[in-house]
Amino acid sequence: MSETDDDGSSDVQQVRSFNRTVTDRVGALTDEYLGRARALGEARVLWEIGRDGTEVRALRARLHLDSGYLSRVLRSLERDGLVVVDTDDRDRRVRTVRLTARGRSERGLLDRRSDALARSLLEPLDEHQRRQLVDAMARVERLLTAALVTIVPVDPSHPDAVHCLESYFAELDRRFPAGFEEGRSRTYALDDVRPPHGVVLVAYLDGKPIGAGSLKSGGNKPPEIKRLWVHPDARGLGVGRRLLESLEERAARTGSRTVRLDTNAALTEAIALYRATGYVEVSPFNNETYADFWFSKRLTKRQVGYRG
Repeated sequence: MSETDDDGSSDVQQVRSFNRTVTDRVGALTDEYLGRARALGEARVLWEIGRDGTEVRALRARLHLDSGYLSRVLRSLERDGLVVVDTDDRDRRVRTVRLTARGRSERGLLDRRSDALARSLLEPLDEHQRRQLVDAMARVERLLTAALVTIVPVDPSHPDAVHCLESYFAELDRRFPAGFEEGRSRTYALDDVRPPHGVVLVAYLDGKPIGAGSLKSGGNKPPEIKRLWVHPDARGLGVGRRLLESLEERAARTGSRTVRLDTNAALTEAIALYRATGYVEVSPFNNETYADFWFSKRLTKRQVGYRG
C-alpha cells in the first residue's frame, strides 16, 4: 500500500484517511467483532439475512460479495448452527438462507452491541459535535450509495424497462390534476428507442431498477428524450441527472446537434433539472396531450461520441 497516490491527489488521500479511521474506530480489523467469535464480514451477513430469511443471490447482490466468499461465510455460520441454507421449494435452482433460533438470538445480541458501539462514538462529543457527525454520516452514506448506481442499456421490452415505464405512468396518474391515460399520450414504436437510432437506459442499485429514460429517434428531426423517471426513494442521488447526461451522449452519437423533450407543469423537479442543465424553452414541436413545456438543448462537442 503506497503512502501517496501517483498524482498526489489530496482528495484520494482524504478518502483513504477516512477509511482507516472508520475501520479502526468500529473494530473492523479484529477477528472478534463486537466481542463475538467472528469477524465483521460474518456478523454483517448474519444481520443482513434478516428475521425472515432471504435468497442467497439477493444477499450476494445486496452486499456486493463474491459468490465464493459468501459461500464460505455461510458454511461457517452453518457449522455454528446459526443459519440453514436450503433450496427453494418452487425453484430448485434458487438457494435460500434463514436464521435458526440460535441465529436469531445471536443477531439480536449483535444488534444490541451495535447500538452500544454507535453510542460510544457519540457520547464523548457535545451536542453540536454529535449533530455535525450524524449529519455528515448521512451525507456520506447518501453519496456512497449514489456511487453504487449503474446505468445499463436494455431492450424496451425488457421486464425492468417495462416496470419503470409502468411506475412512471402510475406516478403521472397520481400527480396530474386530471390523472393520466396512456392511450391519450403521444406514443412511439419500440424500434424508435432501439439502437442504432435510440436507446432505453435503466439505472440499477443493488440489482434493482430504480430509474429509466429513453431516447427516441427523430428521423430527420432532433431526437427526443422520453419517459425519464426515478423511483422516489432514489431521488437526491443524482440518478436523474446521470440518466439525462447519458441520453444526451447517446443523442450526440447519432450525429445530432440538439436534443429535445417535453414535460408537464406538475413535474416541477424535472423542469428544474432541465433548466439547470442547459435546456431552454421552445415552441411546441409535437402534439403531446400532456405537455405544458417544450425544451431543447444544444449538444456540445465535449459530449461523448459527438460528430461535429
